[in-house]
Amino acid sequence: MSFMADDCIFHAVAGPDLQGRSFRGHAEVRAGFEMAWKTFPDAAWLDPVHFVCGDRGVTESTFCGTRADGVRIEARMVDVFTFVDGRIAVKNAFRKERTAAR
Repeated sequence: MSFMADDCIFHAVAGPDLQGRSFRGHAEVRAGFEMAWKTFPDAAWLDPVHFVCGDRGVTESTFCGTRADGVRIEARMVDVFTFVDGRIAVKNAFRKERTAAR
């Protein structure tokens, strides 16, 4: 959380809103990150490629994780970042929708 701005926003890959589920501020963003780890205890973001241009950045990676019901997800994804004063103000996550692997 030390990399996140005080008024940070995290738009998760899924949720009820146009941008997935949005978490605002340190407490909510932390809870959103914790939810991801509870949903996928073995979560890993592999083969990352990063680039930054001005106040924006992108990380491409392969997300791998297994839910409690045994469904395993392995799909390419990107995180789009907006930086303010050297910290992450917005983390917007996007993941390919892929048939679940078992």
